[in-house]
Amino acid sequence: MAPRRPRDIEAELKALHDKARQLRTKQKSQLGELLLATGAADALDPDALAGLLLDGIERSKTDPNTLEGWRRRGDAFFRRERAASAAAGSTARQPRAAATPAASADAPRPAAGEPPRQAAE
Repeated sequence: MAPRRPRDIEAELKALHDKARQLRTKQKSQLGELLLATGAADALDPDALAGLLLDGIERSKTDPNTLEGWRRRGDAFFRRERAASAAAGSTARQPRAAATPAASADAPRPAAGEPPRQAAE
């Protein structure tokens, strides 16, 4: 049996640090894309956005139902985005508004912390 080769701990540690750096960069990019997709980057200045996020963190710690409501609302948002991009790719002549079941401006919005209502399918 051949002797085991010693592990290069320094190289493994460097590789892990590089991977962590790549993941942080990807996370920052995705967060920026999320801000642009939701319109938050245009609607809120950075101070208000930071305050909103901090308030959300505090609320989620005190009321787990709030977090679940936000999760469902975010899932619905991303489903609409995916459906809109798929519809836009398959029918170039179809208007985007017709391809997306977007909520109308007249529809009631849930209060902060209240889970969104499920639409009948």
